[in-house]
Amino acid sequence: MNCEAVVQHLVTWLREKVEEAGARGVVIGVSGGVDSAVAAVLAQKAFPDNCMALVLPCESSTEDLIHSRLLLDRFNMPYRVVELDNVYQLLITKLESYIKLDGSKRRLLRANLKPRLRMTTLYYSAQARGYLVLGTTNKSEITVGYSTKHGDSGVDLQILGDLLKREVLELANYLHIPSVIINKTPSGGLWVGQTDEEEMGISYEQLDDYIQYKQGETDVIERIQHLNQISQHKRQMPPIARIPEEIRK
Repeated sequence: MNCEAVVQHLVTWLREKVEEAGARGVVIGVSGGVDSAVAAVLAQKAFPDNCMALVLPCESSTEDLIHSRLLLDRFNMPYRVVELDNVYQLLITKLESYIKLDGSKRRLLRANLKPRLRMTTLYYSAQARGYLVLGTTNKSEITVGYSTKHGDSGVDLQILGDLLKREVLELANYLHIPSVIINKTPSGGLWVGQTDEEEMGISYEQLDDYIQYKQGETDVIERIQHLNQISQHKRQMPPIARIPEEIRK
């Protein structure tokens, strides 16, 4: 991949989209992972004076917070840390007072609240500044719907949406993202020990091989196609119930 050309293209694209929207810059959530790191550096290149990074810990690991600050300090990016632990616990208490599940379903319900709280915080910050919210989801994750609806998928622009995970890593090396971020195990930080690949049931290498070359083991291909099918709703606007004219009359 021609990293220099791709970076310039994405920087130009971002500037154009923000201008088309009548906005002034972008807000981005930085998680300590490689995707948000690459997206943040691209955002800073596009808007050196109008790019705000938010670090939004919500029962997050100390390691993720350290890596987020490492990135932002290295690239001298303005940022704010907004602790969401208290509001998360308050909301959990309220919600579970009328519906409370056990086991894996409870864990997933709780986990999905975290990116939705972050989304709300990002939009609050963006609206206050006249900015847009920049997403950090890559093509591999979009293909299988590995995102929380109205959470990390609730953004204005997806700058990494046409890049496979392996291409994001290639850009990360080109942009001199700290190696500790590049080499860490991908995780959404939804719960202790959670990893992307374990939750998807496939590796990023298998997923990227299928997307790029249409190849892979039969069970892997079936898994990817199943995930793609059941996540179609995440890649589309909500269906509108169209009323036939003969009924309307």
